[in-house]
Amino acid sequence: MANRIALITGGSRGLGKNTALALAQKNIDVVLTYNSQQAEAEGVVKEIEALGGRAIALQLNIADAGSFDSFIEKLKNSLVSKWQRENLDILINNAGIGIHKPFAETTEADFDTLVNIQFKGPFFLTQKMLSLLKDGSSIINISSGLARFSTPGYSAYAAMKGAMETLTRYQAKELGARGIRVNIVAPGAIETDFGGGVVRDNQQLNSFIASQTALGRVGLPDDIGGLIASLCMPEMSWVTAQRIEASGGMFL
Repeated sequence: MANRIALITGGSRGLGKNTALALAQKNIDVVLTYNSQQAEAEGVVKEIEALGGRAIALQLNIADAGSFDSFIEKLKNSLVSKWQRENLDILINNAGIGIHKPFAETTEADFDTLVNIQFKGPFFLTQKMLSLLKDGSSIINISSGLARFSTPGYSAYAAMKGAMETLTRYQAKELGARGIRVNIVAPGAIETDFGGGVVRDNQQLNSFIASQTALGRVGLPDDIGGLIASLCMPEMSWVTAQRIEASGGMFL
């Protein structure tokens, strides 16, 4: 039986890379996208191939919705040439950036950047992907613990994640007739290079977050990638429209 295939945006580094490798470990083949880090993306492909999986990397600027039609055509051609298929089983909307600014200092340009990458991009990419997703597919969106608790400096970013959480419920409702499940994962603070690696590299911040987390430490990429991959498995086939926070119990 042929492996299922997942598309994950922003798969060249951080949580996206970790998720791509976790999928491969569950015998799910991967199409990963990158914006500018082609070498890193190709490195992830090689790691997946070393695990015995199949993968390709495609360039995608999630902030440019006008490019999605051409991306979909490129994706279709790649699926046929690599897998002799024209459809996918899983879509993971992972690509994103962080902007840390007080509400009073957030510019319109900051806001527009976050809207395009964190909300408009996933909204319309998923819409374009509907013709490629098989009935019974799984869509996973990514939120943040910041949509539940409030940490100064993330008002615009967290607002976009709140929008994604609402969108997830609507997608689950409207796509359920096709058996498509839609869930959203909300990581807490994770030690990656996200936001300049501040959680990973600022020991004072790291220690503070750990002190405010039930499990007594800051999250690691392995805490998230495996969870996302697990949501794609048949055992989770009755789970949809759910927000699943993976924060180790932050700010309870």
